[in-house]
Amino acid sequence: MLGYVTIGTNDFDRATAFYDKVLAGLGGKRGMGGERMQGYVAEGGPMIMVCKPYDGEAATGGNGTMFALTAPSRDVVDKVHAEALAAGASDEGAPGERMPGFYGAYFRDPDGNKLCVFKMG
Repeated sequence: MLGYVTIGTNDFDRATAFYDKVLAGLGGKRGMGGERMQGYVAEGGPMIMVCKPYDGEAATGGNGTMFALTAPSRDVVDKVHAEALAAGASDEGAPGERMPGFYGAYFRDPDGNKLCVFKMG
């Protein structure tokens, strides 16, 4: 049912460089885009759009807002989390099993948006 999500940024070039690296490990590639918005797509999933806010105000990470990205394996969760930290993310929770059958890792992008990369099963 989900078609796409938008993730706000205050530094478009920094954000696209970050998401180019982080999403590549999940099969994400640049899709449609322009000078204030860049989309990323992966087979079978919704699009992630990184954008400067339309209203011209500062982008902020919402309290309680998080984007969860599916991974094909636990190894990929580990790799994407490490790549995110190397690309400038802050750690919000090292890879590990959070509950039976749910393996996840958490980080915040350079703009403070919270993301999770996870494998179910």
